[in-house]
Amino acid sequence: MLGIRTLSLLLYGAVAQSKYIVPGGRWLDTDRHLANAHAGCITFDEGTGRFWWFGEYKTEGQEEGGGVSVYSSEDLATWESHGLALEPVQNHSYISPENVIQRPKVVYSEEAGQYHMFWHADNSSYGLLLQGLATSDTPAGPYTFVNVTAPMGNWSQDYGLFTDYKDGRSYALYSNGDSQEGRDVYISRYNEEVSELEEVVYRFDKFDLEAPTIIQTDDSYYALMSHKTGYRPNNVVAFRADSLEGPWSQPFMVAPLNTRTFNSQSGYSLKIKGSKKTTYLYIGDQWDSNSLWESRYIWLPMEIDDKKKTLELVWNDVYDLNVKTGEWKPVKGKTYYGKDAKTSGDAFKQEANFASDNTILTGIYGNDSTVTFECIEGTGKPQWVSFYYQNTDDMGFGDQPGGSPDRIGGAWQLRRISSVVVNGDTSNVQTLYQRDTHKSIILSTPLQLTLEKGKKNTITIGGLYNGFDYKGADLDRIVVYPPEE
Repeated sequence: MLGIRTLSLLLYGAVAQSKYIVPGGRWLDTDRHLANAHAGCITFDEGTGRFWWFGEYKTEGQEEGGGVSVYSSEDLATWESHGLALEPVQNHSYISPENVIQRPKVVYSEEAGQYHMFWHADNSSYGLLLQGLATSDTPAGPYTFVNVTAPMGNWSQDYGLFTDYKDGRSYALYSNGDSQEGRDVYISRYNEEVSELEEVVYRFDKFDLEAPTIIQTDDSYYALMSHKTGYRPNNVVAFRADSLEGPWSQPFMVAPLNTRTFNSQSGYSLKIKGSKKTTYLYIGDQWDSNSLWESRYIWLPMEIDDKKKTLELVWNDVYDLNVKTGEWKPVKGKTYYGKDAKTSGDAFKQEANFASDNTILTGIYGNDSTVTFECIEGTGKPQWVSFYYQNTDDMGFGDQPGGSPDRIGGAWQLRRISSVVVNGDTSNVQTLYQRDTHKSIILSTPLQLTLEKGKKNTITIGGLYNGFDYKGADLDRIVVYPPEE
């Protein structure tokens, strides 16, 4: 029987000091470089005792075909870069810089004694719709290209991988394109070597979904999938079943309606079986379609109730996860409300019954129309600050697969960019990306700022150019969190 190096065997022995996880933040690796591993997976390796995070490597000017990057960590928060696990090869038919190398997933094959990497392999026009395979003797690689295949003779677009912890068998999850004959999502079982597919187990027929992942509890399987809206976020749904063969439930939302899954897309999920608790993590991507290399990561705990047959994502700006015990807890911050902020220029406070104290800060524009939060307590160390905002530039049409942003031929803006200045130091302007939201939906986005020790700090927010205008998003409040110990 096939076996993999499972999480449950490893987490008891992991030596880790809990660090903060900050969904949507700019995550830096141990070399202080921006983490760059999009739409990938996290595998825990028994031999090294570390988590291994694989993902698409994207840079400005090389958004596709950049290869697969790899990082390792003991605590899911402190990540060491190991470079590229799969490097693009010039003039290669399937892994050249001109090819599409998307949604990589890695599993260890006991039968082969190797690590197997799979991904969506394609050309720039998405005309191939294949699955790629590369292998390595170590989790970090380098991985050697083996082949590409059409799974069971079918097309394959967004790719996922799931291993059943009860019997050790692995399964490919894949959507089969956007044609009229496609629009399905498949669960197909690998052979025991995890080198090729041998049987279709289930087909989600014509739901027209993508980015599939499965999380398993003792009693249920939950399949999470995204709607097809390109790099615009939407409301992720889940299906539940007692068996991979089905029957599967009707799809249901996993996050509050109209938050578009907290501006993220599904892609992977992780089960952490600790010594005190089992925690399930949603591993999502917050895409920035205007600059994909600036995309962020949304990792959130999932609350699963098998008796009620429900799964819900739990939003926290900042949380502390102990991978040894499996326990997590929200980090408490101090809130500063918009009603107490000062406005300048044309910025003003407006009635909003969905906002804190029925007040929202609006009219933020450039350097002249700004808002300032005062008397903010700092520690003299870097601290995460969450900015709660509303940005309705797309008029709520972001959920439509091919919809227009308005009825007069406007262009998608998708995000505003605000300037953030601490204590009037305009020589050190921070950029705050604020994705579009539905009307009356307040979401948050974080920045790490260094505030002086004491209670006399100020934070001033203005607007920066986003390619269309200098508007900053409407603000509800900010929350300042304590530094990591």
